[in-house]
Amino acid sequence: MVHAESIVDGTPVLPCERRSDGSRVLPLSYGERLVVAINDDDSVRRLKGPGRPINPVERRMAVLAGLEAVDWVVSFSEDTPETLLQSLKPEILVKGGDYAIDQVVGGEFVLAYGGKVQALEFLDNCSTSDIVEKMRRVSD
Repeated sequence: MVHAESIVDGTPVLPCERRSDGSRVLPLSYGERLVVAINDDDSVRRLKGPGRPINPVERRMAVLAGLEAVDWVVSFSEDTPETLLQSLKPEILVKGGDYAIDQVVGGEFVLAYGGKVQALEFLDNCSTSDIVEKMRRVSD
């Protein structure tokens, strides 16, 4: 795990928000480096509400860092990764398939300097929210 300022070494980087449950699978052909950006705990609480995140940022980052395809994991405290994207200037920005290309935060910025924006295939019932809801139904 490194901070964004340590990443920029001239090698193309590929930020991709990936859920800690592994539900976003990224083909390695998209880029040379995979940087996974995740919301910190306060940001998740603001976006998802009380009781979230399920795991603290340090644990989520450690799980993601353990994946062979991941080169770096960074967290951000804002509600979106826009500031981080402006620092990294990725060649390719990848987001989960639950977003259309024109809905990807930072997509306009990346496209403006000639980068690409990709959306991955959506996998049903794999989000943390879906898993928590299933657990609630089972315990009722």
